[in-house]
Amino acid sequence: MLFQLSEEQLMIQQAARDFAQNELKPGVIERDEHQKFPAEQVKKLGELGFLGMMVSEKYNGSGLDALSYVLVMEELSKVDASASVVVSVNNSLVCYGLESYGSEFQKEKYLKPLASGQQIGAFCLSEPEAGSDATSQQTTAEDKGDYYLLNGTKNWITNGSTASTYLVIAQTHKELKHKGINAFIVEKGMEGFTVGPKENKLGIRGSDTHSLMFNDVKVPKENRIGEDGFGFKFAMKTLEGGRIGIAAQALGIATGAYELALEYSKQRKAFGKPISDHQAIAFKLADMATQIEAARLLVYKAAWLKDQGQSYTLAGSMAKLYASKVAMDVTVEAVQIHGGYGFVKEYHVERLMRDAKITQIYEGTSEIQKLVISRDILK
Repeated sequence: MLFQLSEEQLMIQQAARDFAQNELKPGVIERDEHQKFPAEQVKKLGELGFLGMMVSEKYNGSGLDALSYVLVMEELSKVDASASVVVSVNNSLVCYGLESYGSEFQKEKYLKPLASGQQIGAFCLSEPEAGSDATSQQTTAEDKGDYYLLNGTKNWITNGSTASTYLVIAQTHKELKHKGINAFIVEKGMEGFTVGPKENKLGIRGSDTHSLMFNDVKVPKENRIGEDGFGFKFAMKTLEGGRIGIAAQALGIATGAYELALEYSKQRKAFGKPISDHQAIAFKLADMATQIEAARLLVYKAAWLKDQGQSYTLAGSMAKLYASKVAMDVTVEAVQIHGGYGFVKEYHVERLMRDAKITQIYEGTSEIQKLVISRDILK
């Protein structure tokens, strides 16, 4: 397992880096301040093929590998995690779920515009009482013959108001518990489907996060993904890939903060010399660089295993658990190295610190990752 990037991967990495610096960085502070969704930037990401990276060219995707996707997520997240989470959800959850488990009809109708970036999607699992626990779904989908009647509420939904296609997890047969859960494709504009107010968040404030309400929404039978009762397995398999994307996001946030701190430490002087020459700062930077490199190897390994067609459940959970912790640790130290300036928005590190926290929460909290890891190593 040698992570020597190919020429194509290096080109993709550089394209993402250039986009982050030239398109995302200008205005990122203002978007964060005003909770403004990066609509123009997301459109350009679609045009670059970054919203359907791992989807087959047959369905308008880029046909790239998971490692290339991780490289893009890392570069974008160095600058703007609110934009990178759109890339993550559309790639890891929505497009992956549809291409892997959707019918040919669903791929033609929904996957193609999602993979090409003409539309963006949302993955709807979390609920007010259930969080990310797919076994405790309160949203119901009653079988009415040629359609399902959908009722319930989903919350913390990324791309909540900007998506066109929503993958919704709901309970059809309560008596069967997790074996009675289904996954459905819901379109924006369906009667009875409403979007709640935007959440006022600590971090990733440019991300479009809303609650969704379903009141007797008629969902055609052909919009059910897989066989009856497949929804729980669909959610679990899809989230496995999502963890790799969020781990890459955490890695990018940490790397972005570290690079800013490193640059600042060489410019800022104290007691007649750059603060990087002081052991207290130099040792902080050494710890940060080491943590980031360890996280990078975990993330790349998880992506590599996925590309090899091998099981990546354990590797993905380890990558997300560790990379998200590194993101928090490194961004806190980056603020500390900046001193008072680290508390000021124009230096970016305070925003990266706020953005880092969400990587420990979504796609399964750190506690959930430890549960997955412990089950695997103890079985």
